[in-house]
This record gives sequence, structure tokens and C-alpha cells, in this order.
Amino acid sequence: MVENVIWPAYLDASLSRNEGRRVPRTVAVPEPTVDEIASAAGQVGYDVAIEREKTYPREYESRGRVLIKDADDDGKSDLLQAIAAYVSALRE
Repeated sequence: MVENVIWPAYLDASLSRNEGRRVPRTVAVPEPTVDEIASAAGQVGYDVAIEREKTYPREYESRGRVLIKDADDDGKSDLLQAIAAYVSALRE
């Protein structure tokens, strides 16, 4: 079973690539939450689990992370861009 880890920093528009953002700034959203990421991943069709107590190694505050299960058929960058697009759509 393959689990992909998605940290909110991966989709955060306020961060630079060196600080952990992994999607283009045009797709990124400001300060995404694990709840938004989990909801977006669920709409894309993945099984998710939220771990709220985890802290991204490059950050000091704990924002949690989302585990996406059985997403082995997609590349991680494609997965991140799809989730970022859904988070952006959820905020509209």
C-alpha cells in the first residue's frame, strides 16, 4: 500500500520553493488547512487520513499533514496540482 504525505506547506502560496512549496504559485492557495486538503482529496476520489499533531520539518508550528492512500497510479506532482486546484475551487 502506497501512502503519499501532503503537508500544507506544499500548497501554500505565501511560501517560496525553498521553504517547501511544491506547486506553481498560480495554483497555490494562501494558508491551506489539512481539512481543506482532505476535503479536496476526497473530491478527487482518494482515501485520506488527517494527522493533526505532525509538524513539517521546515516549520515551527504544527499544521498537521494529510495521508493519501492508494494513489500509486498518479505522480505526486500531478496529485498535488489536482488537490491545489480543488482547494482553490472550494474557497470560491
